[in-house]
Formats: sequence, C-alpha cells, structure tokens
Amino acid sequence: MSHNNKNVNGASNHFFQPSRRVPTPGKATILAMGKALPPQLVPQDCLVEGYMRDTNCKDLRIKEKLERLCKTTTVKTRYTVMSKEILEKYPELATEGTPTINQRLEIANPAVVEMAKEASLACIKEWGRTVDEITHIVYVSSSEIRLPGGDLHLSTELGLRSDIGRVMLYFLGCYGGVTGLRVAKDIAENNPGSRVLLTTSETTILGFRPPNNARPYDLVGAALFGDGAAAVIIGTEPIVGTESPFIELNFAMQQFLPGTKNVIDGRLTDEGINFKLGRDLPEKIQDNIEEFCKKLIVKNDELKGSNYNDLFWAVHPGGPAILDRLERTMKLQNEKLNCSRKALMDFGNVSSNTIFYVIENMREELKNKKDGGEEWGLALAFGPGITFEGILLRSL
Repeated sequence: MSHNNKNVNGASNHFFQPSRRVPTPGKATILAMGKALPPQLVPQDCLVEGYMRDTNCKDLRIKEKLERLCKTTTVKTRYTVMSKEILEKYPELATEGTPTINQRLEIANPAVVEMAKEASLACIKEWGRTVDEITHIVYVSSSEIRLPGGDLHLSTELGLRSDIGRVMLYFLGCYGGVTGLRVAKDIAENNPGSRVLLTTSETTILGFRPPNNARPYDLVGAALFGDGAAAVIIGTEPIVGTESPFIELNFAMQQFLPGTKNVIDGRLTDEGINFKLGRDLPEKIQDNIEEFCKKLIVKNDELKGSNYNDLFWAVHPGGPAILDRLERTMKLQNEKLNCSRKALMDFGNVSSNTIFYVIENMREELKNKKDGGEEWGLALAFGPGITFEGILLRSL
C-alpha cells in the first residue's frame, strides 16, 4: 500500500544532525520513525458526496448533519483502505443489517499487516541497522482479529529472527500508541542492548456502515477517522555515529477514571464494530488532565515550578474539542498544540497511530528551533476506560 509522495509515506528524506543533548544512561530513546498510508486519499470536502453514494443513502437530513460534522472536525485530508474495488467485491458492506464480520476481517487482517510492514521498513531504513538486530516487536492494532496475531505475521513478512520477543496489544483504541511506547520502554530498559520495533496499524473497515439515525456516532466516525500505520525503534545507550536518538522516554504512566467505562463503548457484532461515544468525553478529560500531567512532571526535579508553556506538547488529537479544552485548562499558548492540530488536519484521527504523526511533526518543529527548542515535554493520549496514557519526554 504505497504512496507516490515520499514525504508522506516512509522514512524522512533528510539527514539528522548529531544529538545536541546527551541521552540519560539507561533511559529508552526513540531512534527512528516511519509511517505508511493506504493509497486512497480522501479530501474532506469530497467525503460527504462519496459517503452518501457508497452507502446508498438518500436522507438529506443525514447529509446535512455529516456536512456540519466534516466542517467542525478541522480535518482536511485522510487516507483509507476502503475503495471502489472493495465495495464492488463486497456490496453487502453497504447494506444495513447484513452479517459481514467475516468479509471485513478478510479485508482488514492483511491490510493492517501490509501497512505495518511498509511503515516498519521505512523506520528500519532510517535507523540504518539490519532486521537481525531487532530483538523485540510490539504490535498495536484495534483493527484485526485472528490467531496467531499480526505480530507473528509481521515478523514473518519482515524476516525477523525466530527468537524475537513478541508482544501483541489488541483493542486499546486511541491510547494504544502511547501504551505501546510505555511497553517498549520497559522492554528496552530491562534488556540492555535490545532494540524494540513498535508498530501500530489501523483501518476503519470494521466500523464502516450505512448511516442510521439510531446510531449518531456513525457519522462522527465517518467525518473524523482515517487509516494508516506507524513504526518506531526504541533502545537505550544509542551507538554514537550509528544511531540518531531524538526523543528520550523519561517516565511513563497510565491511569483510568473510575466509573467512566461506558463513556467510550465499542462492541463487536456480526456487522463489525459498533461504537458509542459519550458527549461528556471532552469534559471528563478536561476535569482530570491537569492532575494527570502533574503526576508526570513531578517525576523530574528539574521541572518543579515550571510553567506548562515551558514544555512541548505531543497530544493525541482525538478531536478538536479535546484539544480546545486541554488548551484552555492548561492555559497553553496557541502554538503549543500545533503539531497535534496539523496531524488531525492531515490524517484525521488514526487511532493508535496518530501520536506518532504528532511526534513526527514535533521532531521537525524542535529541530527548526534555536538551540533545539524546549528540552522537556509530554506525550498524552486518551481512550476507552476512560484511560489516560502519558510519557514525560526529553528532546535530544
């Protein structure tokens, strides 16, 4: 699933400067990144007509509602596995009430591995070492269901060694990318010399369906979510002159909010995955985010008494309302969430992948700042639970 624009898919086409800051001994660092996107590019201003046509929907009220949602998401472009060819082969996907889970998995299972493979190859190319030197793989997806999982399929496709340590993280939703970072960090720091390939890959195939007034969230999904994959390589004690670390994973934590497990609700059915999203999700995040951030920041003595605007912010853009509320609550300067807003604009919400698109934007932003920009920052993501994932980052 390649794309012609090498600046969009695959490894960055620039050379890295040597690290300006020395990595902390024993702390995990991100050594390389890559991403992959399916070939179907969907401009947001073309989505409504295409979606109404593809789902055979004639309801003008639904069309008007979707048009409003498309404007409020701030998304400009997205990429999708779904195509004209898929709908011609599986017309039942656009038929209400038809059991199609088998067909959906027939499409999704190979698609997510193919995207993960492309992202991983781009990441390995940027890293500059060989696949034999990867010791562990962490694979994150909420878009496939099978045994063995995508971790084994991807390991085989990449030609990784057979004694590689594999971890599969299924159905975490939007916070899955930061969870993957936390798990990879723990592996790297507890296995000196290890190199961990973390991949995330998602498609909306499992949730694609005709609109229904009884399921208002279907339209939110249609207006907001996209497909894609990402990959990073993580390790401690980077090899000078060979590896180029750019982010240190200093401290990581997870927290769930008691009594909120139904705010984001996803159920697997014969027709795919049905989601329900509570209207109070942005409010729940707003009410709890500052306390969570303080728990991350207090882990570093250098940051005591710091202003939130002294940090850089890599926040999963679940939607513009969440970003707006976080910005107001933390009293952040307007530009602090630019990397998150740009990722949302360019790719939509791509679930677990999106945090890596944000970090990629942040890498470029920090590189272009005098003296490397802010040294410390936070990576944040939110998802079902309600679960908060966060990492205290140090820019190198």
